[in-house]
Amino acid sequence: MNESLVNTKATPGRILQIRRDFPVLERQIHDKPLVYLDNAASTQMPRQVIETVSAYHTYHHSNVHRGVHQLSQEATDLYEGAREKVRAFIGASSVKEIIFTSGTTDAINLVANSWGNRNIGRDDIILISNMEHHANIVPWYMLAKRTGAKIEVIPVLDDGSLDMDQFAALVRKPNVKVVCVNHVSNALGSVNPVEQICQICRERDICTVIDGAQAIGHFQIDVNQLGADFYAFSGHKMHGPTGIGILYGREELLQEMDPYKGGGDMILSVSFDHISWNELPYKFEAGTPAIAQAVGLGAAVDYLNGLDRTYLAKYEDELLAYATKRLGEVPGMRLIGTAPQKVSLNSFVIKGVHPHDIGSILDGEGVAVRTGQHCAEPVMDRFCIPATTRASMSIYNTFEEIDMLTEALLKVTELFDVND
Repeated sequence: MNESLVNTKATPGRILQIRRDFPVLERQIHDKPLVYLDNAASTQMPRQVIETVSAYHTYHHSNVHRGVHQLSQEATDLYEGAREKVRAFIGASSVKEIIFTSGTTDAINLVANSWGNRNIGRDDIILISNMEHHANIVPWYMLAKRTGAKIEVIPVLDDGSLDMDQFAALVRKPNVKVVCVNHVSNALGSVNPVEQICQICRERDICTVIDGAQAIGHFQIDVNQLGADFYAFSGHKMHGPTGIGILYGREELLQEMDPYKGGGDMILSVSFDHISWNELPYKFEAGTPAIAQAVGLGAAVDYLNGLDRTYLAKYEDELLAYATKRLGEVPGMRLIGTAPQKVSLNSFVIKGVHPHDIGSILDGEGVAVRTGQHCAEPVMDRFCIPATTRASMSIYNTFEEIDMLTEALLKVTELFDVND
């Protein structure tokens, strides 16, 4: 880590240049500069993405795969072009492995219903980590209720790391059929050893479903290197629009799966006594898709590809270290999740102050954070807390903004008379 950069609290010019691409960062909130630290919920979109989506609506809007006229062909080219951009971005082998969904939640539901209904039966074991977002718990719970399968939980250590010793023991059970784990915890920021997990599972012929929503915006993903069977993420976590997501699946697995949504465009032929599915990936994309959102996701890929992501990952590490240091100066502060491998996210509680009160006071200071359980109730129970305040950073955040967060938190502790 570059200690001199952290100690000066001066944000590099390269980051300031990136900030200029994001119009929302110029806003004032309650007559104060916006400090946007809610990136784990949604990252902001750069001007390049906004303009691409606007241009689609202005000049190219039509339905895809359905017409021979010029606008339809243009829309189809943009839509399928975005699929190819995503394929290359995550290192998938074929566009047949890239399924457009409405988001990570939709993608995991697709796997739980389509792959799960085919492969999970009574007394089979579904392994899920204790740090999962509800999107990687509820679909599997519903599957277990339907099939009589059992859910077993991979524990989390006190620092927010996955208990890999317990994982190694659990995965040896004979009926384990699938392991569902996030690449990065949205509540803790912990980065899980997904490549190691996938390798262990592959050796035992166990399917892996990776929630990549919190990883995709922070570092480069190569699905083939990771060895994941399924990898899901959302556009709005990587500076793209909401309403669009990706399910990557290994082609041989997808070929075996039946779709779980029916409608137009996912079929080759339909009669009242026989239906044949379309080829990959279209058999999983029923109805008119989110075309503009997919085009916007492609633009987000272009934007990120134009940046030095290795440099940005190191910068975010420095930002996290600085934020951790500054938050430690706040009376009554307890950080939740201190794993050695983390993205730039700090969840915390302050003694005697409800997280919702913290969030409201911070909003008055122009600082946007997230408060609550972060759709991760089991991990809150693990740490015996009802909720946290979460400050999550991205490529455009600055050291100065961390100072503003800290100063706002000091106002909270003064107001509530918090002492160490």
